[in-house]
Amino acid sequence: MEELMKIFASVKVEDLSLDFRPFLVVYKDGRLERFIGNQRVPPSTDAVTGVESQDVVVCPEEEGGVWVRIYKPKGGGGDGGKLPLLVYFHGGGFCVETAASPYYHSHLNALCCKANVIIVSVDYRLAPEHPLPAAYDDSWAAMRWVGIENDHPWIKDYADLSRVFVAGDSAGANIAHNMAKRLGIQNQIENEKLKLKLKGMILIHPFFWGKDRIGSEVEKIAKSPGGSSVEKLWEFVCPGTSGSDDPLINPAMDPELAELAAEKVMVCVAEQDTLRDRGVHYKEAVVKSGCKANIELVETFGETHVFHLLNPGSPNAGPFMDQVAAFLNSC
Repeated sequence: MEELMKIFASVKVEDLSLDFRPFLVVYKDGRLERFIGNQRVPPSTDAVTGVESQDVVVCPEEEGGVWVRIYKPKGGGGDGGKLPLLVYFHGGGFCVETAASPYYHSHLNALCCKANVIIVSVDYRLAPEHPLPAAYDDSWAAMRWVGIENDHPWIKDYADLSRVFVAGDSAGANIAHNMAKRLGIQNQIENEKLKLKLKGMILIHPFFWGKDRIGSEVEKIAKSPGGSSVEKLWEFVCPGTSGSDDPLINPAMDPELAELAAEKVMVCVAEQDTLRDRGVHYKEAVVKSGCKANIELVETFGETHVFHLLNPGSPNAGPFMDQVAAFLNSC
């Protein structure tokens, strides 16, 4: 963090056309500089958990170059029974991080071991080089890859496609929501039905917003000036948007919200997160929509946005991981 602050200090504001620190900046000469999410680690057999991972190309380069990192717990299905499958979407404001990020690789190794599930972590194209809906399209391609005639041995031999979950943090939670809704709508079209059953969805500190401030947003934005740039960041990554009430970022405005395919939903919020009240509002909106999903809210007190990734040694990180693992094993 100290090194990052030094880099920030070296940036001259007068040279910038857009400032989205700590994610990235765009200079007046057109150059783009990402400050985080640039490190990558290869797939491996994790020395601590025994979890294996490998990268698999879902779409060729000319169709987007989508790839996924698959995680398999030590021993696979153990006694021969198949395991739940989790499709995970990383965060990063739609513009930074990858499925090969050290943060996500470490976190998903640990989650795969603790929950004893197969995990498919999706790497989608990033804005602004590939503005939205590219990330949604890539994520849907990964969902189709999982659910239509998949012959990858780790999925075919170890994954139970009648117990599929989607999850993500921040922008990845936004993607997970939109995938669950798209799956619900798509499953009504018989010849497009994916051969999977979505048992649940986990939204961790979801990147949702809206035109009007709610709850404690005014106070939190005043204390954290970065919060006031949420609207600008959204318009930056989704230039064709109708604004902050676009259903893609404000599900409460979505007339199709009740179409979520998940049977149960866990919305996770952090008390000090600027996005906290949007998660609460989402739960209320889903209930109001008439959606049949069983939805619960989990709040971590004293913590901020994606604390479990940025500070896995936090006293709250372990119990939070236990809650996520329990949800994945509750059916």
